[in-house]
Amino acid sequence: MKKVLLSVAALMIAGITFGQTKFGIVAGPNFSSATVKGGGSKETGDLVVGLRAGVTADLPLADEFFIGTGLLYEGKGSKTNDNLKTTLSYLQVPINFLFKPEVGNGWLNLGAGPYVAYGIGGKHKGKVGNISADWKAFDDESNAIGGKLKRFDAGLGIVAGYEMKAGLYLGINADLGLVNAYDNTDNDRSWRNTSFGVSVGYKF
Repeated sequence: MKKVLLSVAALMIAGITFGQTKFGIVAGPNFSSATVKGGGSKETGDLVVGLRAGVTADLPLADEFFIGTGLLYEGKGSKTNDNLKTTLSYLQVPINFLFKPEVGNGWLNLGAGPYVAYGIGGKHKGKVGNISADWKAFDDESNAIGGKLKRFDAGLGIVAGYEMKAGLYLGINADLGLVNAYDNTDNDRSWRNTSFGVSVGYKF
């Protein structure tokens, strides 16, 4: 993860030399769930609402084509019908190939590409009767419920939005996790994060 962050920093610095790099800030709600497989069954959890926010950079490649990257905080998670709720916090680096044609009084933003993420915090919270308990999702204590997750995650991201010439940005985003986040994958167990959200930002 450190190598990825250093690579992104190098891309941003290199992008400055092109003279057309646009930096920005973005924030908005993130709606997420997880598709969990285990014990012969497969279930997609209910949505959990988190925050997606951070800094962005559009690095020019050619006319109307950019690499969209940055460093984002992403709140993800899932909720199951058996009173178990999981909330996860990631630092995420997207690498989107952006197409930005001029439309009206601004630019349309359409992009897709891979992302990598590193879990900085997370919790499983469950309730049995009147008794509640919680476990740190990325730590060994979650082995008690078979729910320990890897900190590393990766997948495919999609973004779409509109950037006004004044700098205001409105967009939507979606992430499809491609990595099995379970630390213990015995019996073909799997956990894959998915999310979508809306965002407001400003590009300088």
